[in-house]
Amino acid sequence: MARICNICDKGPTVGNFVSHANNRVKRWIYPNTHTMRYTLPGRENKVHRGAVCTKCVKAGKVQKVLSGKTQAG
Repeated sequence: MARICNICDKGPTVGNFVSHANNRVKRWIYPNTHTMRYTLPGRENKVHRGAVCTKCVKAGKVQKVLSGKTQAG
């Protein structure tokens, strides 16, 4: 499964491990995505399923669906 957010298209980026001796080695930095069922607020209550980053959940861009009902709030 690709680690890309379905809402904001945030994906992996490249960075460096930096040692105390300032040696640099390439590394991947992945976004914090979770596969969940969600609805988009302000639109019809169609349930989608996919990877969503936690920043989109916290910002209210999606509403998590719990046991067939939308979460209030």
